[in-house]
Amino acid sequence: MVSQSLTYEHYMTVALSLGRRGLGKTWPNPSVGCVIVNDGVVVGRGNTGDGGRPHAETQALAQAGNRAKGATVFVTLEPCSHEGQTGSCAKALIDAGVGHVVVAIKDDDPRVNGSGLLMLKSAGIKVTTGVLSEKAKYAHSGFLTKTNESRPKVTLKLATSLDGRIATRSGDSQWITSEKSREIVHLQRSSHDAIMVGAGTVRKDNPRLTVRNIARAANPVRVLISNKINLPQDSKIFASMKSHPTWIVHGTDTNEGTKKTWAEEGAKLLEAKCINGKIILKNALKNLAFEGLTSVYCEGGSHLAAGLLSNNLVDELIIFTAGIIIGEDGLPTVASLGLDKLQNARRLDLMESVTLGDDIMTRWSVK
Repeated sequence: MVSQSLTYEHYMTVALSLGRRGLGKTWPNPSVGCVIVNDGVVVGRGNTGDGGRPHAETQALAQAGNRAKGATVFVTLEPCSHEGQTGSCAKALIDAGVGHVVVAIKDDDPRVNGSGLLMLKSAGIKVTTGVLSEKAKYAHSGFLTKTNESRPKVTLKLATSLDGRIATRSGDSQWITSEKSREIVHLQRSSHDAIMVGAGTVRKDNPRLTVRNIARAANPVRVLISNKINLPQDSKIFASMKSHPTWIVHGTDTNEGTKKTWAEEGAKLLEAKCINGKIILKNALKNLAFEGLTSVYCEGGSHLAAGLLSNNLVDELIIFTAGIIIGEDGLPTVASLGLDKLQNARRLDLMESVTLGDDIMTRWSVK
């Protein structure tokens, strides 16, 4: 039973907060949150474990024990109904004797797709759906994108001057934004399954693409897009592949010796289709989803950004704008999109605007 003094929305908010703890750590599974309430007291909490197991419901039930009988369960995504490497969460709830299950959104996975709710109802358990559904859809947007579009959710991050430049004419770009902005970037990296860049960024910036200065944060997969694996072997990434997971998406005509060199050092190689020497990004993302990734944080550069945008493959855009002016001879934030008419430019929806010292971070919904 749930106390009348606290609403369903309150407990679902707690469940969503629990689920957010696992973002970037639970792929290929969604990061679910679960709260069990009996007589107005929270008796169990859980969120999906690292690597996708154990599931949130089973963790919360284990904590609740006998107090789960007759309780109300709040879960951010429909409990699974299929038997996989772990048992069905719907069956676990039934076996525990819960009285009411409140679900934010249905699971679109064909293996579930309403069958979990049906199992609960058939067992005589009251089921309520749609509580904070829009917030839950955003929280699970990576998993839903992978399920419905066969690709990970793509968040494109850009760091730019006031006049839309990412570097000077000589290519000098470190650092346009402030240390505070870079701290936020590391936090955002940690909530995604992978960080993705193009070969040009590896050659020019020699990045590490890791999460730093965040306690207990796991490093996302590093995804490099390079048709012929034209990447420097004296780079920080090459030197650290045995300790940090690195995947390279390459074309069909990549030199076998080059592939062997990177594979022996620890890289996972994924082949993608190409047209005119350029990797088809939709196919590349499909391959990433097939390997289990649900969310990708793309950090450029300008040509990769343009390729993703022009192919409608960006779901969210995050821009860090610094109070600096570089001039027209600087490198543009996004390479050519081939637009002739302003009416053909996509209008984005502003989701958030935050001041970070002398920088401004804006977050935009592209779809």
